[in-house]
Amino acid sequence: MSISALPSAALRASRSLERVGRLLRERESEAGLNPAQWDALRCLAAANRFSRTPSAVAAWIATTRGTASQTLMALERKGLVARVADTRDKRSSRLELTPAGVATMERDPVAGVASAIAGLQPLHAVALGQALARVLDGLLEGGRRPLFRACQGCRNFTPGEDDGGHCARFNAPLDSGETARACVAHVAA
Repeated sequence: MSISALPSAALRASRSLERVGRLLRERESEAGLNPAQWDALRCLAAANRFSRTPSAVAAWIATTRGTASQTLMALERKGLVARVADTRDKRSSRLELTPAGVATMERDPVAGVASAIAGLQPLHAVALGQALARVLDGLLEGGRRPLFRACQGCRNFTPGEDDGGHCARFNAPLDSGETARACVAHVAA
């Protein structure tokens, strides 16, 4: 679609989003990590145990596995990420934030954006979140990219009595904390 054919409100909103992104990237570089490194840390902080893998990080940050691998190795060298042997599959490993990685996430520059959103009227903040979620869904190319959503609403999830549940995709029990985390294998019900 030609840019001149788009509604002016949509253009203004997309340009504002682009500026917010640029300002966020500036703050990320001031904090000593590049944007891909911040994105990888955010992925690992938000993801469930099944989604803390190099390939899931690559999908989250929309890059190749090789580029994601380089990013993760840099985070390992900085002491922010550690590889842990997978207890179910000894051939693979999952990634975990180290205590230094957790402390770094406490200083995540995205908090400035969240603070600005928190300054909106609550109804506007909710509407903005819902609208941006729909925009993101549209950009995820109709299922060609992982959704990275929590268990609720996934066809592989069966809720449990204790707020946990079971994942049919990974044939594994889930505790209540995991069901709220992002999953690379989420399939809308």
